[in-house]
Amino acid sequence: MSEITINTTQNVKINFTLASVGNRIGAYLLDFLIRIAYLIVVYTILYNAFNFNTILSGMDNWSVVAIHLVICLPFILYSLFMESFFEGQTIGKKLLKLKVVKIDGYQSSFSEYLIRWFFGIIDVYCLWALVGLISLVISKKTQSVGDIVAGTTVISLKNNITISNTILEDLGEQYVPVYPLVIKLSDNDMRIIKETFNKAMAKNDFTMITKLKDKIEKVTGIKNASRSEIEFVRVVLKDYNFYTQNM
Repeated sequence: MSEITINTTQNVKINFTLASVGNRIGAYLLDFLIRIAYLIVVYTILYNAFNFNTILSGMDNWSVVAIHLVICLPFILYSLFMESFFEGQTIGKKLLKLKVVKIDGYQSSFSEYLIRWFFGIIDVYCLWALVGLISLVISKKTQSVGDIVAGTTVISLKNNITISNTILEDLGEQYVPVYPLVIKLSDNDMRIIKETFNKAMAKNDFTMITKLKDKIEKVTGIKNASRSEIEFVRVVLKDYNFYTQNM
């Protein structure tokens, strides 16, 4: 599979596996089946339990269209709201372990999801989805038209990940945390810190470790006076894991 290298705001390069065209189509089809199932269930209930035909018969055409539009809103806005609420995933994407991400390292926002949804009209409904399919095939980052405009792509989360590749740290049962202020950091912050620290250690780049230590102190308010810079970063990583796992 192809990979994408994202250069984060901390100048750390991280490789992600791009979702294949087949997986992206598969996720869309799963989501489409869910949306169709919603319409079938809702209309079955309305027509069988509430005598929907009788209710609509007393209305003008515009009112009938408006009611059908309201009923279909979850079908129409499904991908927009699912990706917004579940950080780049729909049910189909969750099942196939895919996720929408920005290619510049930032977390995708509602505006990016909105752009992807809007241009999905071109991707899916223009020329029987040929436009979107061609875009996925010829794009170096496997991007649909919506992805290109929004600056996003879809990655696979099926990578074989070990504890050294994540923000997790091995903690002994008797571990005692030192810096409670680490809870000011986010999971994404810790991932970047660990990636940067591991790369710096591998290259003996002590200047980078110093910058990393300074950044942690500035963001959290922690003041390190007794530990070496390397030990300080290691303790921060362990403390974050301790507090987040025990909350």
